Amino acid sequence: MGDLLSMGWNLALCIGVGLTLGVLLDKWLDTRPWGILIFLLLGVAAGFVNLFRTAIRLGEKDDGAGSTTNENRGDDDG
Repeated sequence: MGDLLSMGWNLALCIGVGLTLGVLLDKWLDTRPWGILIFLLLGVAAGFVNLFRTAIRLGEKDDGAGSTTNENRGDDDG
């Protein structure tokens, strides 16, 4: 349950960090809007990568429990 709750926060945090780094880099190098665009896109990409990794990990946990249950059911029928 904790993994599911953290997925949204993780996505938002990655986007926020990317945006913040982009803004700070643009102020420092005076390259507006390129830093914001690049780091915002990197933050979105990192957020979705983490989201997919968590979803896959949770799916593997569910598949592992389901296959054990199905195997036990097959043994009981025979």
